[in-house]
Amino acid sequence: MEQPSRLELVDSLRGYALFGLFLVHSVELFELYWAHPTPSAVHDWVFGLFAGKAFALFALCFGLSFFIIMDRAAQRGVDFSARFAWRLAILFVFGILHGLVYRGDILQVLAPMGLLLLLFHRIRSRSALLLIAALCFAEIPLLIHAWCALAGAAWARQLPHFFTDPSLTILANGSLSEAFRANLVDGALAKWWFYIETGRLTEIAGLFVIGLLLGRSGFFAAPDRFVRQRRVVLAIAIASWVALYFLGPICIESAGRVGDSGGAMRRNVEWAFESWSALAAMTIQVVLFIELYQTAAQPILKLLAPVGRMTLSLYIGQSLVFVPLYYGFGLGMHAWISQAEALAMGVIAFAVQIPLARLWFRYFLYGPLEWLWRALTNTTLAIPFVRRA
Repeated sequence: MEQPSRLELVDSLRGYALFGLFLVHSVELFELYWAHPTPSAVHDWVFGLFAGKAFALFALCFGLSFFIIMDRAAQRGVDFSARFAWRLAILFVFGILHGLVYRGDILQVLAPMGLLLLLFHRIRSRSALLLIAALCFAEIPLLIHAWCALAGAAWARQLPHFFTDPSLTILANGSLSEAFRANLVDGALAKWWFYIETGRLTEIAGLFVIGLLLGRSGFFAAPDRFVRQRRVVLAIAIASWVALYFLGPICIESAGRVGDSGGAMRRNVEWAFESWSALAAMTIQVVLFIELYQTAAQPILKLLAPVGRMTLSLYIGQSLVFVPLYYGFGLGMHAWISQAEALAMGVIAFAVQIPLARLWFRYFLYGPLEWLWRALTNTTLAIPFVRRA
């Protein structure tokens, strides 16, 4: 029994998202860079290309995958809503376990936020969904926070909660058990506060909506139908990014000079502009990826498809390999490795993952964790795993 037909374009795009996310994690030394940050050109370039963009692309693909799952179930005459909620609960458990090793895990965030998709799925009006997405992308909570800080509200002028995270020192120097405990409590709280206070949660919700709408429209299933629309979107995204690139610093500096808000107003305005800039940059990357996919570059981009088919396994596997290299309970490489060396290690490691993923799918239908996720979702082990000759 073979898998249902897949969208190789989506798999390839998901593989590209994993590549970008992995390079960010590599340059971050899986978050230990922030224990002793040292600015570098490598950091600036990698973060400029992928930080916030790869994560946003993952959220977009999450919404798209939701549509594909629900649509295929509907074609079989099945309401998959309750089963999808159970599927998210399983993913959340994966995230909790992964978070013990790597506190930057995003599965813990995507899984509970994914419940919103069940609500969005019931809204059939495209205009209503676009309005919801626009409101999410507007980063209204950040702007309200900035205004309240300017108005003198004490709560709005307090330092962000994730600024006072005590767990990094433990990860850099502590034992494995100490790292687990730090990640389970302090690390998890710092992560959630980061997503809440920087506007990432509302951004995720908006990206879920856009992924759902793109799935409904057939944007990835029939890319040839959307050539003109893609190029209009590309032009708008480039113009938006350029405008934000020049206007952002002016607005941020102006916010820093207005009133005595302890830097709170400036921070929130800066986070809002960073979110808008990342969304514009992600849109540019997605459209250019699709455009290249329609050219002679397609065979090269298709090399990412096997990686994209097992992102869950590789995403968690990357942490299991690299966290012990950088953390105090392992080799402690964070103390001496440069970001350039960490980037080189990341590029080589991902280059190795591409043929390994391709080889894996010669013998198996799913990645190992993808199969386990599917089996638990359907509460049966009768899900085929080994590919028949």
